Amino acid sequence: MDEINKLGKNILKKWWFWALIVFVFFIVVGATSSPQTKNENSTSLQRVEEEELASNQSPTTGEQTKPGGQENNVLSESPSMQEETKKAERKTYSVIKVVDGDTISVNINGNTETIRLIGINTPETVDPRKPVECFGVEASNRAKELLTGKKVILETDSTQGERDKYDRLLRYVWLEDGTFFNKIMISDGYAYEYTYDTPYKYQTEFKQAETEARLTKLGLWAGDACSQDNQTQPPITQDQSNIDTRSTICSSNTYNCTDFKTHAEAQQVFELCGGANNDIHKLDADKDGIACESLP
Repeated sequence: MDEINKLGKNILKKWWFWALIVFVFFIVVGATSSPQTKNENSTSLQRVEEEELASNQSPTTGEQTKPGGQENNVLSESPSMQEETKKAERKTYSVIKVVDGDTISVNINGNTETIRLIGINTPETVDPRKPVECFGVEASNRAKELLTGKKVILETDSTQGERDKYDRLLRYVWLEDGTFFNKIMISDGYAYEYTYDTPYKYQTEFKQAETEARLTKLGLWAGDACSQDNQTQPPITQDQSNIDTRSTICSSNTYNCTDFKTHAEAQQVFELCGGANNDIHKLDADKDGIACESLP
């Protein structure tokens, strides 16, 4: 027994014995700490990924951007950008003819449509039975200058309906560069604001434009705009009406534009019955003194 104890004490004094003990200790400690280390590494990786994701956020909107600082497609457009995009997507139509300052013809899907501009009226130039009204030629020429050979965007207004009595489309007209044709004709003094029946979308804006044009004496509001030297008389045409004036009825709504073959016939009845003061047959829908404008 004494020899065994003596042997054990000798072993404890050997260096390799203590080295073995230390080696075994590190193995045990490493095995128990490994899962924690892995978890710490995983947590660190996750933290780095989150920091990288945060660095790719826009500093002002918090929205994600592409590497290199380029914004992703999910960025929201500003209201002005949305409006420009919306206008860019609108369909354009070629102007075929400028009839006068408030009426044009355009090509819509291969068909020629006459457009009556909403909210404006220009002095008359195309009625063969009446003198050209003050500043009418200038207004017509200005419209031709702005629209001839151009493409336009047409805007509807549900308050005014789709077409007028003469089957003309009722529209606002915009040029491709953003010029609002209806309004610029008023603001430059070539037209005046015109409410046919019910208020329309841009009524307040158009009225203000006319007020400013009047105050600054632009166009037809200028002091010398309507001098006799500025007026042009239309060619005199022979009245070829076949209407029997003795049998014309003016006491009740009897006639429609379809009852006449020509504008001259309709105009004769219109004036015979009192004109605009007694348009009992409603031949002058836009109240400009011209009956059944759609007739030849």
